[in-house]
Amino acid sequence: MTVWDDLVGQEKVSAVLDAAARDADALVTAVSAEQPLPEASKMTHAWLFTGPPGAGRNQAARAFAAALQCVSPDRALGGAPGCGFCDGCHTALLGTHADVTTVAAVGAEILVKDMRDTVRKSFTAPANGRWQIILVEDAERLNEKSANAVLKAVEEPAPRTVWLLCAPSIEDVLPTIRSRCRHLNLRTPSVDAVADMLVRRDGIEPEVAASVARATQGHVDRARRLATDPAARERRAAVLRLPLRLDEVGACLKAAQELVDAAAEDAKQLAEEMDGKETEELKAALGAAQGGRLPRGTAGVMKDLEDMQKRRRTRTQRDSLDVALGDLTAFYRDVLALQLGTRVAIANADAGDALERLANGSTPESTLRRIEAISACREALDRNVAPLLAVEAMTMALRAG
Repeated sequence: MTVWDDLVGQEKVSAVLDAAARDADALVTAVSAEQPLPEASKMTHAWLFTGPPGAGRNQAARAFAAALQCVSPDRALGGAPGCGFCDGCHTALLGTHADVTTVAAVGAEILVKDMRDTVRKSFTAPANGRWQIILVEDAERLNEKSANAVLKAVEEPAPRTVWLLCAPSIEDVLPTIRSRCRHLNLRTPSVDAVADMLVRRDGIEPEVAASVARATQGHVDRARRLATDPAARERRAAVLRLPLRLDEVGACLKAAQELVDAAAEDAKQLAEEMDGKETEELKAALGAAQGGRLPRGTAGVMKDLEDMQKRRRTRTQRDSLDVALGDLTAFYRDVLALQLGTRVAIANADAGDALERLANGSTPESTLRRIEAISACREALDRNVAPLLAVEAMTMALRAG
């Protein structure tokens, strides 16, 4: 199993990255052996991965990072880097490699203070790997100051440093940054490709794999979660029941509260899993005894951690809401497909009765207005509107049609 096996439906991207990893391996080998450098190389110091949600842009960037750090002895015999089993590949894929630094947005933005140490590290030589790799998972969330810090590092990188930036589209990244990156655009994998991956890699029953792949329309991570997590399937089923409940104002307000509460519960569960562990690890690093007081002068560090965890909870809640809104959008898209009599495949076949009922009881124009109301809610959440207010406005608009 190579590092490219998780890139579902991305054969062209895998081929480009594989060729670049081979040239990168030859370059490092030539420098180490004091041999002449290759004249033409497909490797460059900065890459921009774009693609719709679920296409696997972060996975592609991490697979490339693993291939660049591959230390498999087979390389010397003509094998390709990216074996997936050596220490370099394994730690890079897990996110524990000392020379692979991952930056992800904790809140709505990646702040400049979160980038300073990373930018500083990008100018250092690899500690024990072959390359110093900086992977920015949410490049679209760089604010003006943090983007400028990245720009300076990308303009004049260290010889063995590689920047891997991930964003939904090329327009989400500053022109000055993207002009210095090699751009790779990933496409949404087909439903059949996702279903096949779930059967082969996760042992999911073919019928279940086909159902969740169709429901998520090629979103690999969501399909895997629906296939393996009963709670996720129940949350989705609750969202798909919502359109039939919006018959009066009180029901709209209740449905909105339930959506927000479910998202808050998701954020709470994640916080319970991560916050306590992070707090105890930081206390131990600061020298606090088990259950004892913190040393003097460390209160500010703990406050920074608490602020970061609070921002992460807020973002997790909004991300969970966005998943629910995506399910609603797909539901009304299916309604519209039935109303127009198109041959588009129905994503939510398991909610066929509800789809037929709404399709027969409304017009295509009202369905389009409802889809627009969901889009307006998502935009409001992006502008940091209070979640309950945004969702209440949406449910009222869905009722009005």
